[in-house]
Amino acid sequence: MVVALAWTGLLAGLTGCTGQRPPVNDAKPRPPGDTIRITPKDGAKNIGATERIEVSVADGRLERVRVVQIEDASPTALPGRISKDGRVWTPAGRARIALAAKYSVDAVAVDGRGRRSARHTTFTTDVPTDQFTGYFSPENRATVGTGMIISFDFNRKIRNRAAVERAIEVTSDPPVEVSGHWFGDQRLDFRPRTYWKPGTEVAIRIGLRDVQAAPGVFGIQNKHVGFRVARSQISRVDARKHTMEVRRDGMLLSTLPITAGAPKNPTYNGKMVVTELYDVTRMNGETVGFGGEYDIEDVPHALRLTTSGTFLHGNYWASEETFGAENVSHGCVGLRDVRGGAPDTPAGWFFYQTLIGDVVEVVNSHDRTVAPDNGLGGWNLSWQRWKEGSAVH
Repeated sequence: MVVALAWTGLLAGLTGCTGQRPPVNDAKPRPPGDTIRITPKDGAKNIGATERIEVSVADGRLERVRVVQIEDASPTALPGRISKDGRVWTPAGRARIALAAKYSVDAVAVDGRGRRSARHTTFTTDVPTDQFTGYFSPENRATVGTGMIISFDFNRKIRNRAAVERAIEVTSDPPVEVSGHWFGDQRLDFRPRTYWKPGTEVAIRIGLRDVQAAPGVFGIQNKHVGFRVARSQISRVDARKHTMEVRRDGMLLSTLPITAGAPKNPTYNGKMVVTELYDVTRMNGETVGFGGEYDIEDVPHALRLTTSGTFLHGNYWASEETFGAENVSHGCVGLRDVRGGAPDTPAGWFFYQTLIGDVVEVVNSHDRTVAPDNGLGGWNLSWQRWKEGSAVH
């Protein structure tokens, strides 16, 4: 599930869409980020306390590895060490992962030319069959944009939704009404009527310990977490005009030329929330149903907007004349960039202006409105419809 990353990954795993395929240079050695192997695999669930935890590289060397239990009031790092040859990281001594926990793995590798790249993954550990837990975002103590929606993913199907929802209390300073909304029987999101005000402090009391979610299944969490809302940034993508207006606290910062989804693969309309930030990622059409239509390495300045693979990202392979004039992607929004990324390109500038929780709204596309459970799309529901999804209202 989505998280508000305090650490921004230099290289993500395989992601979704992109535009025209760039030239291929088969002789170019693959950067170490493409060969960083992490066990368990990204998104793995129900990992046991004695299962193997390992990070390795086939070429180059590991520079640093950090494995952290991220959904705790005080995030706890798993002690570990890198082998003398720099190829393998393993837990130190008898260090073991905790049960009913979510972990992030951040690894940085360097090749023989001194080029650094990295990989970020997550996994969750096993929960006894008579217990349940909720994995939540954003991370504790995160600083986020005004569009942040609090989201819980539960590892068991929740039969008694009202009891679980009542056990999670969301308060804010300044105070606003916050309501829950269930998407199926394993996801519960919370949001206010409108975007949070800048400067709001949000507190979440998770009192699930001993709450019965289903016959014989009880909660184990009892903690207090929270986050801070920073400034407001809302960016409006007009697919017909091929532009994006970036507004900060209501003031226009910049109007950037973009390329959106081509007529056969238009970009979703509607409000989407940034949930992940990656300096560099790789985009492979096979991960989102486009087969072998594209597989592009080193896509710079990528911001995830939906779970299904919609990104706003830098594009170094389309001609400069494309931006502001044509829609050529497979559904993503592209900004002009250079390979490897640069802070003074439109994509680089926008990337470093953005927080997780910022809103990107797409208008005038030929596609439907993004589903409210595709990423943090809940702002596309009216307040009445949102509250109708609560189990306690």
